[in-house]
Amino acid sequence: MVKTVIFDMDGVIVDTEPVHKYAYFRHFEELRIDVSDELYASFTGNSTKNVYQKIKDIYGIGGEVNDLVLRKRALFNDAFDTKPDLSLISGVERLIEDLHQNEIELILASSASKSTISRVFNRFELDRFFSHKVSGEDFPKSKPDPAIFLHAASLSKNTKDDCIIIEDSTSGVKAACASGIFCVGYISENSKYQNLEGASCIVHDFNEINADFIRRVK
Repeated sequence: MVKTVIFDMDGVIVDTEPVHKYAYFRHFEELRIDVSDELYASFTGNSTKNVYQKIKDIYGIGGEVNDLVLRKRALFNDAFDTKPDLSLISGVERLIEDLHQNEIELILASSASKSTISRVFNRFELDRFFSHKVSGEDFPKSKPDPAIFLHAASLSKNTKDDCIIIEDSTSGVKAACASGIFCVGYISENSKYQNLEGASCIVHDFNEINADFIRRVK
């Protein structure tokens, strides 16, 4: 029986992708590089640091990775703070509350930075539901490397076999599979270019599942 749910954040809890995309492409303009939508989609699930390392390798641009990350983060924070229509993914708040009320442990494992995680959790008052929050910036490799999920599972009060992961990206599902933890793939209208092959279960609408479903999903 499932006792712990490890959530990804972007695309699963909140759709910050439009804000990230705005910030990245504003920065790409400043750097005078042309990044295709297909290449950009391949960055999904990667930490910002790893994205800029790839950008440096592909385009040969100068500057330190950390400086590039800080500039993008500033653009993101400005947009995040001024965007009035940013909202949680449909049905996820009800699901989180239901899981919490049924004493299912919740852990966040996101490639996002600690500052972005804090902004999201503060804005939507989510801290009370989660026992731990793990950021990808603490790991040298991004998803599909499984380290972030293995660490999240190690923080759980339950065993790894009692955990599941909810992911919406190709890299995230690959990381979940590599970790050996049961993966629920979430497909939404925002899941463009994402291949969730490998997920043990697929859901399309959080409004259609609850704690009882999660407990018996595997």
